[in-house]
Amino acid sequence: MGSLEPMPELAVNDGPLTAEDIGQLTPSTTNLPTSELLHRYRRDGYLLVKNLLPREDVLKARSAYFQMMVPTGVLEPGTAVEEGRFNRSERTPEEFPGVGAGSSGMNGRPGDERAAALFVDLALQAHSEPWYADVFCKHPALLSFVAELTGWGDATLPLKRSLLRNNVPGTKPIGVHYDQIFLRHGDESNITAWVPIGDVALDGGGLIYLQDSTPIGRALEESFTTKALSTGLSAEEAKSAFNQNMMSTGLISENPLEFSRQHGRPWLVSAFEAGDVVFHSPYTIHASTVNHDKDGVIRLATDLRFCDSRRSFDARWMNVYTVGDGV
Repeated sequence: MGSLEPMPELAVNDGPLTAEDIGQLTPSTTNLPTSELLHRYRRDGYLLVKNLLPREDVLKARSAYFQMMVPTGVLEPGTAVEEGRFNRSERTPEEFPGVGAGSSGMNGRPGDERAAALFVDLALQAHSEPWYADVFCKHPALLSFVAELTGWGDATLPLKRSLLRNNVPGTKPIGVHYDQIFLRHGDESNITAWVPIGDVALDGGGLIYLQDSTPIGRALEESFTTKALSTGLSAEEAKSAFNQNMMSTGLISENPLEFSRQHGRPWLVSAFEAGDVVFHSPYTIHASTVNHDKDGVIRLATDLRFCDSRRSFDARWMNVYTVGDGV
């Protein structure tokens, strides 16, 4: 018998995670009854569904994305575009910043303007490309699963604003947050689908979820609202993810290790395969690890959100993502 491979070291913004700091995400499959899947989602605050999307459809999207990025020099020469391997031999991670919440204050433009300009421009442009906006984001397997899981049926509304994120090895991972911070202009009936676009190794920068964190997220949101109103903010101002009582990025902490130890709960981790989807609730606390993929694979993933169109939802999310859009 061969020996087991050692577990790779996982790290977050404030240091490496020890064995005591981590647990395992529980996988689910589509052959389970919907009632059981919904029970797991409500109990855990997340639902990792294996192979929900056809692998070939996911890899087709990955290939289209990195084909767009070829002119930036981000890809290792001589490697297949679909692999999305970072050009470690000629470039530095700082030249290729990620986009989206947590990347820069007030959702501003990330990175040094000169070095990152083309890369950031193309990363933003990808959000509107037909292969992504019209095909991948509206994949029938995803839409039908959400409609059945939630019971919303034909009232299921995919929000147009999504966050298609690249995570080059060695770049800063996202800090601690829950999604309702950025969706406060609607009620809490929304659901997020985090979709890795390609395989993500355990140390490849995937999302991590704080165990049993939904009650913590709810309590934090209540305290943020109370504090905002008590300091004189209007109800409208209190809804801003970037109000004076919040961090400039909208996050609740840049230090996942410190945060989890304060709350006495581990971060739940997993490797992911192309086709996997993780659904999480608006109050489920999550972050990501540093991408330390040994082969230099760039983590590509998207955050897609859905709501019940019969209820109040955050209409700001019906516009395609742009930097500085205030969300």
